[in-house]
Amino acid sequence: MTVFLLRRLIQAAAVVLAMSLLVFLGVYAIGDPVEILISPEADQIERERAIRALGLDLPLWQQYLVFLGNALKGDLGRSFVFNEPALQLILQRMPATLELAIGATIAALLIGLPLGLYAGLRPNAALSKGIMAGSILGFSLPTFWVGLMLIMVFAVQLGWLPSTGRGETATVLGMRWSFLTRDGLAHMVMPALNLSLFKISLVVRLTRAGVRETMLMDFVKFARAKGLSPARITLVHVLRNILIPVVTVVGLEFGGTIAFSVVTESVFAWPGMGKLIIDSINLLDRPVMVAYLMVIVLMFVAINLVVDIAYSLLDPRVRLEARA
Repeated sequence: MTVFLLRRLIQAAAVVLAMSLLVFLGVYAIGDPVEILISPEADQIERERAIRALGLDLPLWQQYLVFLGNALKGDLGRSFVFNEPALQLILQRMPATLELAIGATIAALLIGLPLGLYAGLRPNAALSKGIMAGSILGFSLPTFWVGLMLIMVFAVQLGWLPSTGRGETATVLGMRWSFLTRDGLAHMVMPALNLSLFKISLVVRLTRAGVRETMLMDFVKFARAKGLSPARITLVHVLRNILIPVVTVVGLEFGGTIAFSVVTESVFAWPGMGKLIIDSINLLDRPVMVAYLMVIVLMFVAINLVVDIAYSLLDPRVRLEARA
């Protein structure tokens, strides 16, 4: 297990280093923030002074080395617009995005796993066919349209749920969280559900396919021959095996949920990282853009590492293959 973990850590460090170069070059090759941040009426001396203050007078490779050296110290640059550390701006918005992504993932598992199990165990039932048809809609419907429909039905017409914002929050460890208050939970329901629709459909189809494949295997037939109850066979033998691909995909989708929650945050005016990155792109605030992308890269790498460890715990053969 130690060798397996060490290999994954080395691979993760290499990925982060490679992505830091790609992110830096990609962002710094787009536009000129001087044209946006400096008044057109400024003379040449003022422009040159501003360029030096922003560190844009150095060659690109030197700017990258400065960025890399500062990044190793936890400094991802200073916002051109807010004149604050870019990482601090992102961390201030991160709790809002994280709790939305976690809520969407929990909803996907709580709804998707039972529906997928039922559809896999009773594939010919009318309800199973309805579940699979619904999963196709979950893949197909645009997120922004579903969000608007949720607001129209549950906020405007029925008045059951608030439409925008985070609502009342509670502060824990210096960060504000919505899920710790009743009003905050009410504000979370619609954006979390909207964000989870694609993932619910994915979990349903993965679970159903895994159940159909696992039910035909010899160890399930042997368990039946031993006289084990259908519930024990399903929960102990079948569910444990289908969790391997589900854990892998859901783990990777969690990173995607964080990275691509921009649409949902915009529709529901959820003050997370998505709104910040949209504003930074419009203003060419390069340090915030780079810091945001690097935080997302680190999240993906960390999630992949956790998924690998969980995968190895669920299937010991992974660790044996790593040793070989």
